[in-house]
Order: sequence, then C-alpha cells, then structure tokens
Amino acid sequence: MSWKEVWESHGGRIAGVTFGIGLGLIYLICGFWDMLFFALVVFIGYTFGKRKDNAEAPLFQWQELITRLSGRWRPFK
Repeated sequence: MSWKEVWESHGGRIAGVTFGIGLGLIYLICGFWDMLFFALVVFIGYTFGKRKDNAEAPLFQWQELITRLSGRWRPFK
C-alpha cells in the first residue's frame, strides 16, 4: 500500500492525530496530569479525523442549536 493510498483512506485521522500531538506537546511539560491531558487531546484529534474520514455528520449541529436557543433564550427582552 503506497503512502498516497494511506493518505486518501486515513487522511483525516492522520491529520487529527498529528494536530493532537502538536497541541499536546505544547502542554506536555511533565507530570501525570499533563500526560492525561496530552492523551485527551490526541484522542479528540483522532475522533474528529475519523469522523471526517467516514463522512459522518459533525458532532454539534450548530444551526439547529442556535435555532432552538434563539426562540427560548433572549437575554435582552
């Protein structure tokens, strides 16, 4: 399997994990809690990348949420 095929089939996951590792390294100084945060950031990057690869719907339906909140929540009436 060539790198081009790997990138085409798993590009979102690769980019997500790379982005997660990059952000995680910024926060990874030392210690247990920093390591857990690093793992969380990598997992979030992988999850978003996997959803992109599988062409799944976004985790948050922003338009639906805004429409639902705009009818009930008006701070300046």
